[in-house]
Amino acid sequence: MSIFRDHTTSEILKGLDAASMRQQVTANNLANLNTPGFERSDVSFENQLAKARSELNSPLARTHEKHFPQKSPGDVEPKIKKDTTTTRRIDGNNVDLEREMLNMVSNQLRYNAYTQQLNTRFDNWRFVINEGRR
Repeated sequence: MSIFRDHTTSEILKGLDAASMRQQVTANNLANLNTPGFERSDVSFENQLAKARSELNSPLARTHEKHFPQKSPGDVEPKIKKDTTTTRRIDGNNVDLEREMLNMVSNQLRYNAYTQQLNTRFDNWRFVINEGRR
């Protein structure tokens, strides 16, 4: 791991990857809005990340090299999953226009937040490299 790729930066970059993937999946859902039998998809990342963080804070410790290592939050990858929980229309399609548009807006906000966090981290490194001079 390089000096600029710590755990937090890796999580931010994976969050950006997840937001990009979510944008593609949502666009695909919208493109297939009127395709009979199409099942919408979604990207699972934030829940997996929260679960990995909670496991990281567990009281269990690795006391022997043959013990299974704990999963770190950096090991979490965004995954595409089919949504089978929503109701279907008569033609078998379960894509809802309003829901997809809301997902696009919230995903854009999430992407902007990740970008802002990454820029802040790089600004801090720039400040350190320049020895406190701006």
